[in-house]
Amino acid sequence: MPDLDRIDHSIIRELQKNARMTVTDLASRVGLSKTPCQVRMRRLEEHGYITGYSAMVNQTKLGLSHVAFAQVTLNDTSSKALATFNTAVKQISAVEQCHMMAANFDYLLKIRTKNMAEYRQVLGEQISSLPHVLQTSTFVVMESVKDRGL
Repeated sequence: MPDLDRIDHSIIRELQKNARMTVTDLASRVGLSKTPCQVRMRRLEEHGYITGYSAMVNQTKLGLSHVAFAQVTLNDTSSKALATFNTAVKQISAVEQCHMMAANFDYLLKIRTKNMAEYRQVLGEQISSLPHVLQTSTFVVMESVKDRGL
């Protein structure tokens, strides 16, 4: 697929704001008629620019208001060890995000739980026991000022 143009970027931006809008409304917002807009959306999906549609959920209303970030340092950073860690961390439902870092630690995890007690349990029983974990360090969120979600 060639580089994205202004309209493709507009389609993506509008869908990020509201993926539930009708194609007719989307087309109107980006300056196209319905059919060309549908064709562009399909092309963006087929080429992996749009990977899916999801609902933005108020996690606090669901009782998951505690957010912490954990730095994780591994005792082995071979390709095999990294792959093993990556597979295992995906199984922990409290881990909302996991990023391999170019830093003085190896991974940064965003963890969402009900409260500090639950976080302590997740950290102690699940994250610390992941393959190759040498050490962790936690940063607790006091207030989320801006959070776009996934």
